Amino acid sequence: MGLPILMGLIAVALLFDFLNGLHDAANSIATIVSTRVLKPQYAVAWAAFFNFIAFLVFGLHVANTIGTGIIDPKVIDPQVIFAALMGAIVWNVVTWLLGIPSSSSHALIGGLVGGGVAKAGLSAAVWSGLSKTVAAIVLSPLVGFLLALVLVLVVSWISVRTTPFVVDRAFRTLQFVSASLYSLGHGGNDAQKTMGIIAVLLYTQGQLGETFYVPFWVVLTCQVAMGLGTLLGGWRIVRTMGVRITRLTPMQGFCAETGGAATLFMATWLGVPVSTTHTITGAIVGVGAARRASAVRWNVAGNIVVAWVITIPASAIVAALTYYAVSLLR
Repeated sequence: MGLPILMGLIAVALLFDFLNGLHDAANSIATIVSTRVLKPQYAVAWAAFFNFIAFLVFGLHVANTIGTGIIDPKVIDPQVIFAALMGAIVWNVVTWLLGIPSSSSHALIGGLVGGGVAKAGLSAAVWSGLSKTVAAIVLSPLVGFLLALVLVLVVSWISVRTTPFVVDRAFRTLQFVSASLYSLGHGGNDAQKTMGIIAVLLYTQGQLGETFYVPFWVVLTCQVAMGLGTLLGGWRIVRTMGVRITRLTPMQGFCAETGGAATLFMATWLGVPVSTTHTITGAIVGVGAARRASAVRWNVAGNIVVAWVITIPASAIVAALTYYAVSLLR
């Protein structure tokens, strides 16, 4: 493969990373915007900064999982990578236009599976890595839900003798910390997925030698692309995440972000590519349910779950069709 094609594919991968930041900005800022702690333009700048510096905090376990743990690297070629990226990008754009908080991560994984299986059949999949990812679809929102629920109960008990005004003022300040932690977790887990894609492309084209690794320039460019995407924000999805699921107070926003951040930190250190969208949605539902079950708009949450279920197969189908279309043009 020539250098221009390689550079073109890297550019497409960075476009996906940018759209990932744009699409998932809501995950990082929805709670702090909906509680009116920060104006949207300041919130996205805050989130973008912590998205960018995430590579200083986390290792590259998730990048390694994406690069070698979803599809057998021997199957991967430029056509598979292009198909995977197109599957993810198309699904991201569709759900962004509809204001549906779907998972960019699972769209990319679905794209990889669709492109790989279209080329080499089911034997292309690395089932151990895929099983971890599928398990995380269920576990990440559940863990986010439970952690946020417990945090609300603990904080409510601690604050029982404090006036609502004092509690509100304290948690308006603390939300800066929780939003920072969530943005850090988002940048650490999500940007690594594109790093893995670019690194495995370079590896299969003989650019990295005999050992798979993620070059530092790949780390840096992916973090920049995601930070820029976050900076532009995804306002349609902010409204769904921050207002339509349940109404949030600063205390609840703090608990949702902290519970979600803890889930992302654990997943990133374990090398599991989880969905930041699933995680924060579970946490927001958890804080709403802690107040009372009727505080959660379950029909909205149900629509989001439907989008989760169809994300991997939908992006896989788009990727497979892209692979076959490109094959016809060769």
